[in-house]
Amino acid sequence: MEIVVIGGGLAGCEAAWRAAKEGLRVVLYEMRPKKTTPAHKSDKLSELVCSNTLGSTEITTGAGLLKAEMLMLGSITLEAAQLFRVPAGGALAVDREKFSQYITQKLLQEPNVEVVREELREIPKDRIVVVATGPLSSEAITEDIRRLVGYETLYFYDAISPIVEAESVDFSKGFWASRYGKGGDDYFNCVLSEEEYRLFYEELLKAQKVEPKDFERAVHFEGCLPIEEMARRGFKTLLFGPMKPVGLRDPSTGKQPFAVVQLRRENQEGTLLSLVGFQTKLTYPEQKRVFRLIPCLRNATFVRLGSMHRNTFIQSNRVLTPFLNMRRMEKVFFAGQITGVEGYAASAATGILAGMNAARLAKGEELVVPPPETMLGSLVRYITSKEGELQPMNPVFGLLPPLEFKVRDKKKRKQIMAERALNALKGWLSKDLQLV
Repeated sequence: MEIVVIGGGLAGCEAAWRAAKEGLRVVLYEMRPKKTTPAHKSDKLSELVCSNTLGSTEITTGAGLLKAEMLMLGSITLEAAQLFRVPAGGALAVDREKFSQYITQKLLQEPNVEVVREELREIPKDRIVVVATGPLSSEAITEDIRRLVGYETLYFYDAISPIVEAESVDFSKGFWASRYGKGGDDYFNCVLSEEEYRLFYEELLKAQKVEPKDFERAVHFEGCLPIEEMARRGFKTLLFGPMKPVGLRDPSTGKQPFAVVQLRRENQEGTLLSLVGFQTKLTYPEQKRVFRLIPCLRNATFVRLGSMHRNTFIQSNRVLTPFLNMRRMEKVFFAGQITGVEGYAASAATGILAGMNAARLAKGEELVVPPPETMLGSLVRYITSKEGELQPMNPVFGLLPPLEFKVRDKKKRKQIMAERALNALKGWLSKDLQLV
């Protein structure tokens, strides 16, 4: 039996890879390069269009625990990320070009996968389908999804951070270090005095922005606010956000700076650096003008400027089962950001589960969901059962069931919960799925 996967992003590639490894034939539809999006730059599968980091690797964080689970589930995303990792402290950042090229080649070489480069304008209703069209779904498929789910599709705006050439950065205006000393000297921290920060802040507020169209309204996800949106909330807001100096000490003074801007390597060679947390909707000329007020970037060459794009997601709590298929159409599965999960790792992880269950449905097997003690299991249960309006959700420890005993130390408590999650997943894989 053939499985159709719509969308060649992280979730779609994971779904196709998983179903193919289960012995099913998969047809993966990706509309690029015939039809592109405002954010994509290439025709490669699993292209990372926002940051190049998949978040923390520490299992005492939600993102880190989820990635540990994904490794146990055979994630192709994690396989590629580990091969093309670039320094980023405790975070898993990748060389985005090599990362996406690797996944593209793996899928093209997989005998059970056929990659079709064309836009699928409607969801097939007579076959098993995984819809992984992502936050930038085409107008045609978005309209078909809207008709299919029966509820108005919601959306929010996400913003992309700029990238600069490393050789254009003035490295005398800061120092290399990771916050709290975690991960070595993985970030360049550009130092700003109070006067330099004030000037930057005032010009940021005055800068011209790209306004939403008349028929759209800007709804920002709190975890990825444009920097100018954060600045509007008060003079010191950025000092508790992307420009916070806490956990850093300037070796030239021995003191904590007033403010910092962190630059992170974008590729393995370190020739490109991205501005951490500087997603923005400023116009291109204003980005260059305002960001060059940052001391280390006064002569910066920008190879990519920030931009806005519309993200689309469904109300999964009204539409999907915990197996990620529709309640009234069991052959139609959804995966990725369109389900209401937030972040690269969560999107890819839902692709694994959707691909697994699509394959199981094709083989007449019982559909499954990881135990509630796992990050993936708790996240999927949340987005498919939350009462009221669903907003995008990150993998966070607050989703996990509490321990049966009290542990006062927060770090230790999370460590115990993480170990419980990984043990539960291992037991589930070996006993219920017989995969270990």
